[in-house]
Amino acid sequence: MPRFSANLSMLYPDLPFLDRFAAAAADGFKAVEYVGAYDQEPSALKALLDQHGLAQALFNLPAGNWAAGERGIACHPDRIAEFRQGIDKAIEYAKATRCAQVNCLAGIAADGYDRSALELVLIDNLRYAAPRFADAGIKLLLEPINTRDIPGFLINSTDDYERIASAVKHDNLYLQYDFYHMQIVQGDLIPTFLRLQSRIAHVQIADNPGRHEPGSGEINYPNIFKLLDEAGYTGWV
Repeated sequence: MPRFSANLSMLYPDLPFLDRFAAAAADGFKAVEYVGAYDQEPSALKALLDQHGLAQALFNLPAGNWAAGERGIACHPDRIAEFRQGIDKAIEYAKATRCAQVNCLAGIAADGYDRSALELVLIDNLRYAAPRFADAGIKLLLEPINTRDIPGFLINSTDDYERIASAVKHDNLYLQYDFYHMQIVQGDLIPTFLRLQSRIAHVQIADNPGRHEPGSGEINYPNIFKLLDEAGYTGWV
């Protein structure tokens, strides 16, 4: 069976964020992940992880104003300095929490720019970020996300990831493979996972429709969990 990480941005919504660490540990999770917790001191996060015997599996680079609907700034031409400042902050938090990987959200396409121009900004930012994370011993990930849940999100498919990674030309740009998003965007879940497995550093799951728990929808998760074991995937899910 794969190693499961509790996504504290999705689970235990009735609890204050800092109380979710204890809830995850009580439910048997050995790791946690979340969108980001930059409003908390890194030392406080480390203390909670240590207190409850949890690993930090993943978090995202600073992604702009989440409450206002922003979902990443890496593709925004007028946010380049902000994105690059966020790299230093993410590395600080990753070192404090002993987190070995950080995910990048490309962002929603900015008005007034065509896709190719935004992709060039994203590529340039990732070229800047990838070696800096590598020097810190941290993997940098890029996540494709469907546009039904996040209209206008720039990077949607594994083809998009491969095209961007090919342009970035740095080994330290991995794929976060979310079976839920990929089912909506492209399907062909298992062959795509196997083809790209060497570049997949993290897996996320939810069922479709509705982004609910595995077993509530159309995705055959027992078969996928069997696949992950048989394929030798050792990362967190």
